[in-house]
Amino acid sequence: MQVLNVGGWARESQLSLEILESLRELNHRFLDLVGSSAGDWHATQGPGWPGDLSRQLASLSAAERKAIAGCPFALFDLRFHDDGYWRARLQSAGQWAVCDATAGDQKTLEFVRLALFFAWHVAATASLAARFLTGMNEMTVAAFRSITIDCIPALAMTESVHLTARWSDRAAYWAALTGAASRSNTAVLRRIQMSGLQLAAAMQLPRAP
Repeated sequence: MQVLNVGGWARESQLSLEILESLRELNHRFLDLVGSSAGDWHATQGPGWPGDLSRQLASLSAAERKAIAGCPFALFDLRFHDDGYWRARLQSAGQWAVCDATAGDQKTLEFVRLALFFAWHVAATASLAARFLTGMNEMTVAAFRSITIDCIPALAMTESVHLTARWSDRAAYWAALTGAASRSNTAVLRRIQMSGLQLAAAMQLPRAP
């Protein structure tokens, strides 16, 4: 299956090619991580993880997962939408002890470390883009901007348990993504990926009281 042109996304979204290419690589790592761990991922990640998605991704080829990865937004989530959680968590940056660390497999921990570095980098260099790329709100972006790179390794040790799929409650969206990839339908896959931008924008709208 033909992989979507990341340079095309850069022209359409006005994001830098380097940011979008790094995001594509992270998305690809995430999809491969979930697809290669379908037998035990749901059990280790808890009730918030969509078990059907693990099986759907496992059924795809590496090329098909790579095609899905070419989105101009993160397909993974680390509670980035939860402003209260991250403000409280990052206020104590640099004060975590070894006992704060949570258990997790090495591949997941490595991915979370990279994902948090990416989130920190875009928050520090492209704060508006960070909101759409990761789902952060303005306060969460500011909280990430307040920490330094030295905080990332320890932070990854505690946050890997929160790794899940972005919009994990939108089973229809993920079924559409995986379905288009499995049928090698590049045009349909691109339209579905574009509709994800609408989801990202909708999440940034003020919530009704």
